Amino acid sequence: MKSVAEQLGVIRRGTEQIEPFEELQRKLERSLQTKKPLRVKYGIDPTAADVHLGHTVPLRKMRLFQELGHQAVLIIGNYTALVGDPSGRDQTRAKLTQELVEANAQEYLQQVSKIIDISKTEVHRNGDWFSHYSFLQVMELCGKITVQRMMERDDFTKRLSKGEPISLHECLYPLMQGQDSVEIHADIELGGSEQLFNLMRGRHLQQDAGQEPQVCITLPILRGLDGEKRMGKSLKNYIGVGEPAREQFGKTMRIPDELLKEWFELLTDRSEADIARFLDPDQTTPFEAKKILAGDIVTFYHGAEAAKVARADWEKQFSEKQDPDHIPEAKIEGARLAEGKMNICPLLVTAGLAPSNKEARRKIGEGAVHIGPDRRKITDPNEAVAVESGLVLRLGRKIVRVTIS
Repeated sequence: MKSVAEQLGVIRRGTEQIEPFEELQRKLERSLQTKKPLRVKYGIDPTAADVHLGHTVPLRKMRLFQELGHQAVLIIGNYTALVGDPSGRDQTRAKLTQELVEANAQEYLQQVSKIIDISKTEVHRNGDWFSHYSFLQVMELCGKITVQRMMERDDFTKRLSKGEPISLHECLYPLMQGQDSVEIHADIELGGSEQLFNLMRGRHLQQDAGQEPQVCITLPILRGLDGEKRMGKSLKNYIGVGEPAREQFGKTMRIPDELLKEWFELLTDRSEADIARFLDPDQTTPFEAKKILAGDIVTFYHGAEAAKVARADWEKQFSEKQDPDHIPEAKIEGARLAEGKMNICPLLVTAGLAPSNKEARRKIGEGAVHIGPDRRKITDPNEAVAVESGLVLRLGRKIVRVTIS
């Protein structure tokens, strides 16, 4: 195991707060002396099936703790997901069913295993303890915090001042997250920067239970492809960890230059010296730095060869203005064709290039749709296009090759 100084050096990289830092130092010193790994907790609520790069920031930190020899403890919040985390939200989250939460949990675990070593991770569902709570135990838990302290939450304060509703069950969330730390005897808990209130509840509940309180480590919120708002599926500014290599590479190439430092620090293992060199305009252009960043991201999730292919395809398509060597296939049922033709709008939808006929018409109006080897621009949204296997369809940066089934 590395020395305390060496461990602190890598742990502090990319973190926002370590509360309290002195306790982390003492825990690491004791761990080194006793050769007993620290228990590092991170909880995820399976409210959706997809894991995106924003979710990976604390997961990558957990992976780092694993590499330092500590014990990762992953909490699947199948009960907290039913409550909904109010952190950073201006409205009550929509209610989920237990069946949907469990289905999402299975998909989450599969995707999370791309980031942490799941075979060496303790995985717990917090329904394992909360499902056995009596109403008396719930009341006892509620008695461990005052309404005044709960209203110190920034998100609750804002909603209260705007006259927006705060459901009583939302006040249970911080207590439930904190109780998770008591149940698994956490030494450290990881979370996003907006999670500090919840993480601190864990410290207080552990102290009340006679346990040594956990150290709270918060990490920055990753900004999405737009360079402004936090990465999120609803904002359509995300990259999913399960997306194909080509999609991950292409999306990364579209980020604003000002995101380069943030993404290199939070999404790669590059050294500070490497990052400084990539961001130095006298040594590396932002365009080339994005290629390196995109390659690092694809390599992590798909391997070095996939990253090499994705970069070559991207350069051929966008730098050399040629079609890439590897084009995704779009199957079109022959029965849907009328005399070998299909209207361009439903064709784009069926091929997966547009979500709706309305969006397809809009893209055609923008001049973003081209077909065939001559890259003919489609200008009439009512045009019936001759469709045969091998036909290449392009919508902006998206491209597919048709196969008739």
